[in-house]
Amino acid sequence: MSDGANIVYRYDGTYQGFLCCVAQCFFDKKLPQGVQLLDEPQGTLFGIKAVDTDERLAARVERSLSVRISPLAQDMVRKGFLCCMEDKELRLIRFILKGYRNGARVTKLRVDPDVHAIDKALLYLKNEAHYHVEFMRFADCGGFLASMITPNNMVLPLVAPHFCERFNTENLVIFDKTHGMGFVYQSAGRKREFFQADSLDLPEPSEEETHFQELWRLFYDTIAVEGRINPALRRGNMPMRYWQNMTEFQR
Repeated sequence: MSDGANIVYRYDGTYQGFLCCVAQCFFDKKLPQGVQLLDEPQGTLFGIKAVDTDERLAARVERSLSVRISPLAQDMVRKGFLCCMEDKELRLIRFILKGYRNGARVTKLRVDPDVHAIDKALLYLKNEAHYHVEFMRFADCGGFLASMITPNNMVLPLVAPHFCERFNTENLVIFDKTHGMGFVYQSAGRKREFFQADSLDLPEPSEEETHFQELWRLFYDTIAVEGRINPALRRGNMPMRYWQNMTEFQR
């Protein structure tokens, strides 16, 4: 397969759509110059090719990742798609093609620029998911608990199962404002569903919920030891970009 076809793929932004871009490389027998979202401004002098999402074709490519490369490589591609890595789609496509040529050992090619970039992005994704498990705050919205997050990576698919298990008797709504992605968990039947939306309007907190939020802020302030307050250490353990969604910092 040759490099540098003077064309840019445009797809719908879904994981299945991305896998169809991988298949399109084989149809064209060339790598594209880039991969863009359909709703992204074109901003390129190269030709444009819209890649349709075919669920059956995507499933075939997905199976090939495990069979022709390895289950680990398949997991790296799945999670790599959740990352905010620069040129994400093109790097993942090159990684997949190298995997088809080299088999399972592609995951150990640490000096390869694409493998190195993916490893670095996956570590960032893992750390950000961990932070959200620690710092996510829920509010009682009457019949369900809701939380808003603003992650850099698409961590929602990674953290949602944790909260379904932790609050398995509650109805949950988590909305990722950065990526317009939401998640709903219904305790009756343990139903789980992801959805896409530009925004999500939640009801105003009840008087009881407001009272409990005030109590939580009071508790947070009360347990602080004035002589040992270390702002730099707090920022290191609790990065400031998470504060906007944490109850104790909403004054």
